[in-house]
Amino acid sequence: MPKRVLQGVVVSDKQNKTVVVKVERRYTHPLLKKTVRRTKNYHAHDEAGAFKVGDTVWIEESKPISKLKSWVVLDDAPKA
Repeated sequence: MPKRVLQGVVVSDKQNKTVVVKVERRYTHPLLKKTVRRTKNYHAHDEAGAFKVGDTVWIEESKPISKLKSWVVLDDAPKA
């Protein structure tokens, strides 16, 4: 089973080796036929502490690192 890869924006970098990434998804409402935006925050592991607030990053699903962290920040954009 492949790991999920999501793109989002860093909204917090105050924790050590952790960034909070806001991921937005869009879908069409089944009844209203209107585009709806939903956001969710993910805690992602950032070993080097290289990413700051406002950076656009890719995160990849991984094994649980801590209670809240199950995602890792990728250094470069995923291929295909």
